[in-house]
Amino acid sequence: MRKDDSRYQAYLSMLREELVPAMGCTEPISVAYAAAKARDVLGCMPDSVTIGCSGSIIKNVKSVIVPNTGGMKGLEAAAAAGIAAGSAEKKLEVISDVRPSQFDAIRRCLEQTDIRVEHLDTDRVFEIHMTLRHGADTAEVFIEDTHTGIVRIAKNGETVYKDSGSVASGNTREDEEAVLNVADIYDFASSLDVEDVKPILSRQIDFNMAIAEEGLKNDYGANIGKTLLRFHGGDDASVETKARAMAAAASDARMNGCSLPVVINSGSGNQGITASVPVIVYARQMQVSEELLYRALALSNLIAIDQKKYIGTLSAFCGAVCAGVGAGAGIAFLMGEDLVTIAHTVVNALAILPGMICDGAKPSCAAKISQAVEAGIFGLQMYKNGQEFYAGDGIVVKGVDNNVRMVGRLGRQGMKDTNREIIEMMLGKEPNENRCL
Repeated sequence: MRKDDSRYQAYLSMLREELVPAMGCTEPISVAYAAAKARDVLGCMPDSVTIGCSGSIIKNVKSVIVPNTGGMKGLEAAAAAGIAAGSAEKKLEVISDVRPSQFDAIRRCLEQTDIRVEHLDTDRVFEIHMTLRHGADTAEVFIEDTHTGIVRIAKNGETVYKDSGSVASGNTREDEEAVLNVADIYDFASSLDVEDVKPILSRQIDFNMAIAEEGLKNDYGANIGKTLLRFHGGDDASVETKARAMAAAASDARMNGCSLPVVINSGSGNQGITASVPVIVYARQMQVSEELLYRALALSNLIAIDQKKYIGTLSAFCGAVCAGVGAGAGIAFLMGEDLVTIAHTVVNALAILPGMICDGAKPSCAAKISQAVEAGIFGLQMYKNGQEFYAGDGIVVKGVDNNVRMVGRLGRQGMKDTNREIIEMMLGKEPNENRCL
């Protein structure tokens, strides 16, 4: 693929837009961002706050620790952190500069401010309506579809900003995504000028491996990464186990309050971790060139993005599956496998784990990541052993891109009712009911 090809530029643009740093689970960070922005518009600390959210936002914020808050969880904590200590201009790193000395200010905001959560009656899976009040003054921030996608800001009921929806010259994001397919992604990864992606992917390597190492070093959540290594070889573990463990360890840390940033994929830190860390672990074990690693990471990330374009930002379908499929394909690329093998890796892996649900961000995400990476790698191992799933095996159809679309349909349309049921189950749980027995 030539550099002047529109597909080349579209793929490069997607990597630049999607692979950006974020600190903490991106849904509570989006809430904190909306709150910090509304505070700036209001011009003072609020007396009361209303956080209107779609069900999927509530689901993804309910059980995860908000970083740089001293261990607080939930929508109220995320909003309080943004209001009391956030820097809106930093967007998905809105609370990255919060210091322990500011934890008391966040707690005071929680204790002294009337903060209420409303479940929005909306068809959008991603929607936040943040309202701050001080006396007779109000500030409102509306976010839709993406984590920093502010569509409207109002002060005292008057619109002060509205996303016009106008598109500058060049392709829209929908135009760019329309050209995604596995064959062209493989062509792009094989022929790209590595210098074009090096600034993007070197940051992903540095950030995501740093949090993986932190997760193995210290105590976070259910310690899935450490547990994998303890029972599967320790220092002598296979490269497959190390890949699964390090990806899981990064999520252990991220879901449980670690303040280190990650480079995300498709709006998700866990997906950014899953699409990158296993590929990096294999590359280091195999001692391949830096150039080959960058090509494999470009392929892995784009294959994850390709799947998510059909599923959407949030769903009852666990996004780690998409990223694990991407990782399996990226590892195949590292090994010098051709397009046919990579296509079969994707189909096999998608057939293994298409039903893993997303029940919000929490410690068990690390275990799901481990399983997703295993499925991606096993999809490759199957085909190298002369085995594959065929059209007619369940939802498997002929053609790799058709399978990507089929699973996307399952995630976006087929699991709508599942998502509603998950949200109702989570909202109906007793707050202290956190043990199995």
